[in-house]
Amino acid sequence: MNTSDRDDYGVVAAPDTVRFERLLPGSAERLWAYLTEAGKRRQWLAGGEMEPRLGGRAELFFRHSDFTDEPVPERFRDIADGFHAHGRITAFDPPRVLGMTWPGDGVDSEVVFELFPEGKNVLLVITHRRLAGRAEMANVSGGWHAHLDVLAALLEGAETPPFWSRIERLEADYSQRYGRDSGGTTGE
Repeated sequence: MNTSDRDDYGVVAAPDTVRFERLLPGSAERLWAYLTEAGKRRQWLAGGEMEPRLGGRAELFFRHSDFTDEPVPERFRDIADGFHAHGRITAFDPPRVLGMTWPGDGVDSEVVFELFPEGKNVLLVITHRRLAGRAEMANVSGGWHAHLDVLAALLEGAETPPFWSRIERLEADYSQRYGRDSGGTTGE
């Protein structure tokens, strides 16, 4: 895969799908641990135990205060103390592919993490599919973008970037990139 012309923004891969690619330091095994081990995953996304097998449970506990000390914006006050989500493992091929259902507004979507070694680095590809429309795609993309920035800083040993203060700006950026929808149309 050619990484030289990528930026950090996700792209629309299909009418209901967004895709992110990030070149991260370290091995696929190291990154796999940050996807599957609750203690490591909570440092950038969400804690919670997973059953490491196809069809296994994926418990996610989102508590953003685990990796940011920024005040929670009013819009997110209802999740300030964290929230639980439950999914199922849809793909499991260590340390290359992890897929899981992802809780959504009424309908679960699916997230697939793929790892491709590239020298001393690993290319992480996240594909999030079965999203309800462009508004949900922009919301999800802003979140993935901010979480991936935290993961990259963690893996690089750098200072964690702001999280909450970036969410609204990123969602606005993605809304503009993707175009707003109405009634689940693709906006294209």
